[in-house]
Amino acid sequence: MDLYESVLLVKPEVFVYNIPPRSSNRGYRAADWNLSEPSWTGRMRLISKGSELAIKLEDKNSGELFAKCPIDAYPGLAIEAVSDSSRYFVLRIQDDNGRSAFIGVGFGDRSDSFDLNVALQDHFKWVKKEKQISEEPKGPTLDLGFKEGETIKIKMNISKKDGAENSKAKLKTTPNVGLGLLPPPPSGKAPAQPGVSPGNSPAHIRQEPQTSNDSWGDFKSAQLGETSQASSTNTNWVQF
Repeated sequence: MDLYESVLLVKPEVFVYNIPPRSSNRGYRAADWNLSEPSWTGRMRLISKGSELAIKLEDKNSGELFAKCPIDAYPGLAIEAVSDSSRYFVLRIQDDNGRSAFIGVGFGDRSDSFDLNVALQDHFKWVKKEKQISEEPKGPTLDLGFKEGETIKIKMNISKKDGAENSKAKLKTTPNVGLGLLPPPPSGKAPAQPGVSPGNSPAHIRQEPQTSNDSWGDFKSAQLGETSQASSTNTNWVQF
């Protein structure tokens, strides 16, 4: 896999010093470097490529490489802090032929040296974590794919009863539109049911018994007989 180069930190100004050999085991001291007269001034970039890390000292304007410091651990021999200041470090630079030398570098502001410390620590924390992950035992992988010729069957139970119940429910919830279109009766009462007559209809009025026409006919016949007789009598009386 191709790895890309990443820029972790850029500082536009860094000072480089020629340092004397270490005289004792107490460490390097920046006070021994003649800090007022740096031998070179330029730009510093912290570059990573996978787990590899390096500091590149470059020209501010042209970007030409002045020196390169590969870093395999921090703290370590590649970069070491001085004992009397937090703004200065000792770098072990190397060329393409494998030759190495020690130089002193420093910053004009303490925040620049703090940023360099943080970037170095973060990188090696990441390297350590990646190494732990790669060394963890991996469990057996499950092959969930179908083998050649394998098939799968899916049974789906669809109940017709459910569909019928849904249809009945829809019929129950459907409003009776036809009844809503009929106007109410004038009296405000509900219309009579078919086959039932209202209480005040002629069918519910009690009918009185009527006198037979035959009796009334006999009474008229009797009257007519008496009248005929009287007429006959009168007639006879007139003739007499």
